[in-house]
Amino acid sequence: MKLASTGTGTKLGLMPVIGIVCIISGATLFAQVQTTQTTAAGTAKVEVNVERGEVVTVEGNDLIVKMEDGTIRHFPNIPDRAKITVDGKQLSIHDLKPGMKLERTITTTTTPMTVTTVQTVTGKVWQVTPPLSVILTMENNENKVFKIPNGQKFEVDGQMVDAFGLKKGMRVTATKITEVPETVVTQQKSVTGTIPIPPETAILIAEEISTAAPPSAAATPAQAPTPEVPNTGTNTWLILVVILVLLMSWWVARYIRTKSRRA
Repeated sequence: MKLASTGTGTKLGLMPVIGIVCIISGATLFAQVQTTQTTAAGTAKVEVNVERGEVVTVEGNDLIVKMEDGTIRHFPNIPDRAKITVDGKQLSIHDLKPGMKLERTITTTTTPMTVTTVQTVTGKVWQVTPPLSVILTMENNENKVFKIPNGQKFEVDGQMVDAFGLKKGMRVTATKITEVPETVVTQQKSVTGTIPIPPETAILIAEEISTAAPPSAAATPAQAPTPEVPNTGTNTWLILVVILVLLMSWWVARYIRTKSRRA
């Protein structure tokens, strides 16, 4: 039930109802205005979004990243307390270097909520103007004016009546229940990264692994070296040439001696 307080004493009946007041301040009205509120949660919807990129440059607390789709994004004013897990180490914005690969995971949880508010007012009818308002005298003898919502019911001696059933001097209790839907959205962000291995380092590591690798058990056993066979073809030709030269020399010498005898 909506409330509007305009003052005290008999002049209250002449004052206009101006709004909703004091409905939640039950303690000041000696527990005659009580408000309870409960919240019920519905089924939450969880959405996970992963963004990947490469550090282009870091200037102070500003980060420039080339995203996976090729776009350049600027992340300004990253706080020093923000930590990034890179190869198992917690780094700050100032520890990032160009070329580092970053991955940010954003988990968004959307939870529908229903907030139910129960307002209960108890007092003695001092004046009623149905169906608009009623003035109740509280236990501290203070008069409060309440705006009557459409369809509001009042409990009088265990029976429910509307505003037209109220009479001066009746002790009444009115309860108003409102339900307001709300949506609660929470986000959790985590950033991880890796440090790429330079190509030269990768080649050295590969060569070291190749050199240090033990021979495989299934490798083909090394064959014994074939004994060298002396190359006799070249020596044979030399011997033939020498014999041929000797024969020609002998024949020339014989021809010369024969010709000398005949002369």
